[in-house]
Amino acid sequence: MKTITNATDQQLVELFGSGNMAALEVLINRHRKKVYSYIFMQVRNQALAEDLFQETFIKVITSIKTDRYQDHGKFLSWVIRIAHNLIIDHYRKSKQLNTVSNDDFEGQLFNSRKFSDVTTEEILIRDQIHNDVRSLIDYLPEDQKQVVLLRHYAGMSFKEIAEVTNVSINTALGRMRYALINLRKLINEKNIILTV
Repeated sequence: MKTITNATDQQLVELFGSGNMAALEVLINRHRKKVYSYIFMQVRNQALAEDLFQETFIKVITSIKTDRYQDHGKFLSWVIRIAHNLIIDHYRKSKQLNTVSNDDFEGQLFNSRKFSDVTTEEILIRDQIHNDVRSLIDYLPEDQKQVVLLRHYAGMSFKEIAEVTNVSINTALGRMRYALINLRKLINEKNIILTV
């Protein structure tokens, strides 16, 4: 193996299992964006998303170190499944299924360098569009909502979504189709304009 960054997820899991800490760092960095995005879009709170992200990887580390990782070749799907279960556990404990907070996110949005070429008005409009779409997703049935979040916010393929949700690819595709149909209906019903 030339370099650890070119190793497959499975090779990295094996390297970490045998004590190579750099392999864990590569795994986390490789999947950080997808896992964090999925968690954040579910909880809509930056501090909570960061806590759940850390908790997810603590479970990943523990599982690998105790030889309980069995999903060979499906590492990202396995991690997303762990994150999803932790999110469900969090809401069961707090009994606040509809709590949504954007406070932490807004401050960072306006201080971000990547938005420096656009006007404040464009940022506000784009942010409102994203919030409107995200709010509409909450109206979808749970199975459709999950597919949309995994596909568009976690960037997973339909094959990965099928693995995470324990359904066939055709079922995942069907759920996405119905989700899009339902979102179009909601946009029309609520008279929402989704353009800048």
